[in-house]
Amino acid sequence: MRVETRKLDNLLTQVGELSVIQGRTPHRLTLMDALLEQWTALERERHKHSPSSSKRNTQENDIPLRFGRLLKQARDDLFDDSAHLESTVHLLEDQVRSVRLLPLSTVFALFPRMVRDLVKEQSKEAELVMEGGDISVDKRILEEMKDPLMHLIRNAIDHGIETPDERQRQGKPRSATVRLRATRENACVRLDVSDDGRGLNTMGIRQEAIRRGLHDEATLAAMTPAQLQQLIFMPGFTTSSFVTELSGRGVGLDVVRVNVERMKGSIHLESASGQGLTVQLRLPLSVAATQILLASVGTGLYGLPVEFIHTSRRVRENDIFTLEGHQVILLDGQPVLAARLADLLELPIGEHSTPGIQACIVLQVGDERLGVLADDLLAEEEVVPKPLGPPLRRVRNVSSLAVLGNGKICAVLNPSDLLRSALKSGVATRSEVHIPLREAAKPVVLLVEDSALIRAMEKRILEDGGYEVVATVDGVDALNTLGNRSFAAVVSDIMMPNMDGLTLTARIRAEPRYKELPVILVTSLASNEDKRRGLDAGANAYIPKPTFDQRVLLESLKRLVVT
Repeated sequence: MRVETRKLDNLLTQVGELSVIQGRTPHRLTLMDALLEQWTALERERHKHSPSSSKRNTQENDIPLRFGRLLKQARDDLFDDSAHLESTVHLLEDQVRSVRLLPLSTVFALFPRMVRDLVKEQSKEAELVMEGGDISVDKRILEEMKDPLMHLIRNAIDHGIETPDERQRQGKPRSATVRLRATRENACVRLDVSDDGRGLNTMGIRQEAIRRGLHDEATLAAMTPAQLQQLIFMPGFTTSSFVTELSGRGVGLDVVRVNVERMKGSIHLESASGQGLTVQLRLPLSVAATQILLASVGTGLYGLPVEFIHTSRRVRENDIFTLEGHQVILLDGQPVLAARLADLLELPIGEHSTPGIQACIVLQVGDERLGVLADDLLAEEEVVPKPLGPPLRRVRNVSSLAVLGNGKICAVLNPSDLLRSALKSGVATRSEVHIPLREAAKPVVLLVEDSALIRAMEKRILEDGGYEVVATVDGVDALNTLGNRSFAAVVSDIMMPNMDGLTLTARIRAEPRYKELPVILVTSLASNEDKRRGLDAGANAYIPKPTFDQRVLLESLKRLVVT
């Protein structure tokens, strides 16, 4: 039988709705249990205060007894029906989804001829290698991903691959390789489109972003290469200086990003200059129903797709600190960008609270992580997301709406949008507004530390202690900085590249003008021999990191610095 795709779509949607209804039955069971407990309590009270010896009273007792038995029977029957409904719905859901599953090879088959035609038109040489075509995914995902994959392959041939002569001059094979690879990752499929061409031109991206006014130069200078590369997904972004059939028309990779996010997927780039580009797409195998984790902010409920959640935890206010202009938390010893959900959603000030301990959901979007801070975490729930109808077809940070098991409406959030909102330089939390202080009386401390995380933590400790801090990354950088202005003290690590802390201390003591300059070594080297070497080099204090206490550092500075 030939069945219209539309009919299968409607059937799958109804199965998703049935799954949600089945998910509400535990709430009904809880209500029945509460009614039964209340009835039992009322019966106990009635027997306590009314005589039961007469025949008349015995006849009157038959009615509440029968009602109680019927109530218990209704509860037991509801429990049995709920268990049967759950198994039936899950079986039906699996079978209907399997009907819609098709192998990726049905789409992959479109690309070899397209590549042959494109390389011939552009006088280039390239081979398309495809892997994982036997993996089956939802037909809707196949339909939605056909054009983005085609666009990525076209982009690789037009922008990425060099001409045969240029490749030969660079020591590459004359024929380039474009690879389309699919792999299964739990409940998701990962699609990689890669080439061995010239890679992304980070400088060109930066210049185009300035020309289009996307960010100012200071913001772009503070971005990492990975963050700069993500700018190519901005609407209309292109670095092509001329119009061809393939590029320069203002229809850029933002179309790919929009389609991927509409399918509740994520997109990630990996590029090395002169070595090529890999675009990774992660998509769910099915898009009918989705599992969300409910988080609360004030009186509002918000859902986060479970497939994007790396972990969740509780954090205190003092676990959050500032690193390179953004709030971060520590996760497995590494800094992770953090933002309050209330700030990302721009909720009114009175609509959320800022308790001492907050729930933190760590989202994983590609290789990027974001800690979302909420008032509380509630539970996981399976829902059927409903797209936003007109005029709200695209709302920043929100992907859809869903009806929960208790009948409440919940906004399902878009993790990719949340990450972009957190990365924006203009996002500042209302609970932490930094006002620069220009106080000439502050002692200036030179901080020397190669670890960005430890450098940020120590800088915050020193600034909170009333010092102005100039941070450097190693001994050579510190020596160059010492000659630019006067410092009240030096706080340095020992194990650093280029020049370690012991050599730096010895060089400082060798200069007559720095003879009285206090030097404090803060290091992971904690043995007595290490301490002796540090003091012999000329350090005034030696603080081991394993037993580090910020009070010791501040007290040492207070003792050594002459104000």
